[in-house]
Amino acid sequence: MTDTSSSFPQGDGRPEDGLQGPTGADRVPEERGKTTIADGVVEKIVGTAARDVPGIHALGAGMSRTMGAVRERVPGGGRASVRGGVKVEVGERQAAVDLVVVVEYGVPITDLAGDVRVNVISAVERLTGLEVVEVNIAVDDVHLPDEDDDTESRVA
Repeated sequence: MTDTSSSFPQGDGRPEDGLQGPTGADRVPEERGKTTIADGVVEKIVGTAARDVPGIHALGAGMSRTMGAVRERVPGGGRASVRGGVKVEVGERQAAVDLVVVVEYGVPITDLAGDVRVNVISAVERLTGLEVVEVNIAVDDVHLPDEDDDTESRVA
């Protein structure tokens, strides 16, 4: 004898079928689980978006940039961190961003900060769906045209 019963509900989920509420195909994807986004993911998006703005020389405070440059030169030390100079707080629906930047000499800092905010907010909201509630920018240094990059380490 063949069993014709099924563990799947029969019908299309209408009340006359005895099923209440929408079935899987009728539910919107947002109701089918939870998505969490790690702080590190948002930090990478922020770092990349901030570096894309003309006039940003580097991200991070002086000491962290120096340590990063030394770490890059040590075999097996790893690549430059995209997240350097970036700190984020990520909630369920919102994110807040703190950036430490070094700007190129001659670039109006207030205009540059506005451009960075627009780029960062746009990238984070587009890629993650999180609402960015604030982007705080601390200008740590100005890079002069005749200065050597911090990546030029004296360590051989």
